[in-house]
Amino acid sequence: MSAAESPLADGDGPVRGPVRPSGLLDVLRVASVVLDTEGRIVLWSPQAEELFGYSAREALGQYAARIMVHEQHLDLVVKLFSDVMRTGRSWAGAFPVRHKDGGTRLVEFRNMRLLDDHGDVYALGLAVDQATVRRLERDVALSTRIVAQSPIGLAVLDADLRYVSVNPALEQINGIPAAEHLGRTIREVLPLVDADAIEDAARQVLDTGRPSVDRSMTGRTPADPDEDRAWSVSLYRLENALGTVLGVALSVVDITEQHRAGVEAETARRRLAVIADATTRIGTTLDLERTAGELADVAVPELADAAAVDLLEAVVQGRRHTLGPDEPAVIRALAVRWVDSADVLPAADPPGRVTRYAPDRLITECVRTGLPVMVPRAKDEDLARIARSPEAAELLARVGVHSYLAVPLIARGEVLGALDLIRTRNPRPFDEDDLLLARELASRAAVQIDNARWYQNARGTALTLQRSLLPSHPPVTGGLEVASRYQPAGATSEVGGDWFDVIPLEDGRTALVVGDVMGSGIPAAATMGRLRTATHTLASLGLDPAVLLEHLDRITGDVDQSIATCVYAVHDPRERQCTIANAGHLPPARVRAGHAAELLDLPTGVPLGVGGVAFSTTTVALDPGDRLVFYTDGLVETRRHPLDERLDTLLALLNHPGESLEEVCDLLLRTLHEPDNADDVALLIARATPFA
Repeated sequence: MSAAESPLADGDGPVRGPVRPSGLLDVLRVASVVLDTEGRIVLWSPQAEELFGYSAREALGQYAARIMVHEQHLDLVVKLFSDVMRTGRSWAGAFPVRHKDGGTRLVEFRNMRLLDDHGDVYALGLAVDQATVRRLERDVALSTRIVAQSPIGLAVLDADLRYVSVNPALEQINGIPAAEHLGRTIREVLPLVDADAIEDAARQVLDTGRPSVDRSMTGRTPADPDEDRAWSVSLYRLENALGTVLGVALSVVDITEQHRAGVEAETARRRLAVIADATTRIGTTLDLERTAGELADVAVPELADAAAVDLLEAVVQGRRHTLGPDEPAVIRALAVRWVDSADVLPAADPPGRVTRYAPDRLITECVRTGLPVMVPRAKDEDLARIARSPEAAELLARVGVHSYLAVPLIARGEVLGALDLIRTRNPRPFDEDDLLLARELASRAAVQIDNARWYQNARGTALTLQRSLLPSHPPVTGGLEVASRYQPAGATSEVGGDWFDVIPLEDGRTALVVGDVMGSGIPAAATMGRLRTATHTLASLGLDPAVLLEHLDRITGDVDQSIATCVYAVHDPRERQCTIANAGHLPPARVRAGHAAELLDLPTGVPLGVGGVAFSTTTVALDPGDRLVFYTDGLVETRRHPLDERLDTLLALLNHPGESLEEVCDLLLRTLHEPDNADDVALLIARATPFA
């Protein structure tokens, strides 16, 4: 068995099988020389050839003293040789030796007596160049001092990634004596650090030999068990002179301060990103529920795992609230967002629900005082003050709610409600940085929510006024069967000034009116009411439609400088005809039996309020069964389609005989009016009936 295959023990441990030899002796180049009792050379190693310059052929059989020792040292060498051979005591020391080239060098010797199996005596000399020994000693001393005194934590791991040595700096970093490291893995010594990535990297270093530099590791150690710390770890493979892998050298530098600074910088960057996102996303419309939902969308999951936007019910109704210390808070839920909605949604108030929260609830405290409420680590008694009921509190505990934050929504000095935030997945409790961000989001969103609230209230008032001004007409009047619809604009748009009217006249005649006041809101509705009243008064005079529009034009110009479009028609069942005048309005459609639906060819005229232009009256036939369809532009105008295309669609929908007028109204609104349309719609359909 060769030396490379010999089973050797690993330190004090058990024999592990064949182990490659160390390269240390090869670095030293230890020479072996054996002398007999006469001092003649009987064995001469290859390293001796290198050290002394003589080949084995030249050295064997020669007296060692003659070829290796200067004459002035001969007596001393003979005496030392005799002492070793006579007493058997070894001798060690440095001695000047003559080289074959004539030079002299200091050589470290270890001399000892040998006995063979016949009892013969020999002298063994082990020799090493002293310069080589001194260089190795310096390297070892330097390495030892560097490792011992380095402020950087240093360790050596064996091939199984178990500690072999640890320097004092690493003892201090880990807070564990060196002896307690030895023979254990990183995970066993430091169970509270993320050791997986480092151990994986160490295995790659062992396999490839490529260093791994500046890998980050975080966690807690016995040196600082209450705070997370961060380290930069570098790994290098250790090999001996023969290339045998000894293990991994590991250096550890504490970078906690830099890590915290980086985390704080990243937190600040994310906070700015969230605020920028909130600026663009919150308040895109004047819809109250949508604005609240946009705030909740920004908060989850960036700031919290769940968010609720709640308003005081008095605020929603447009009233200022006064909440005493012993009064409950009546809260309307506007928006709820959860990361795990299926698990925790039953614990939240669904949007639209009005809930009475007792005076001891945290949300009540928040809206009463106008101050944030933060519970970094929520306990069971805290959850009871967060939830609306004991059952909801139990559910919050079951899903792992551990931190709570409520910030008031304040706009124009009034507390509107609160933004409620909780954490379940995110392990960090809410802190002052989170509170700062939440307050910034709440302050920005509160103004938008307040705008939406006042707009919604104003829109509701205008819609109520608009509906109160529209007529309630009988389904049959004179020689006509009539159906009508009014559809307000989308929830995010103001109420317009569209109207229709059905006015019974003498001799069985009926006046039909559809108009649209330009503008929106309460002013448009009020103007519409004035024009409708004026139309009623003028219609009772039996005026020609063109003359009636001329009077309305003058009235409109005097009413807040308003402008309106209008179609006015008078149906005469005896003559089976309609006289119609148009003031800048879209033309009515006529549907006749056996004919395709058509738009009436009328002089367009100018809108009411422009003044100075005469109107024209056109007479069209309307036999029993024929239908006239009046509408405002909100039914057919969109931003995505040409008007001609939409009018063609209207006519196509009217080519369905047999449907009732009510069904036709529903069909037209369902097909043509888009939910997000920013304009309201007035629709009036009249069908001629036989005149009795």
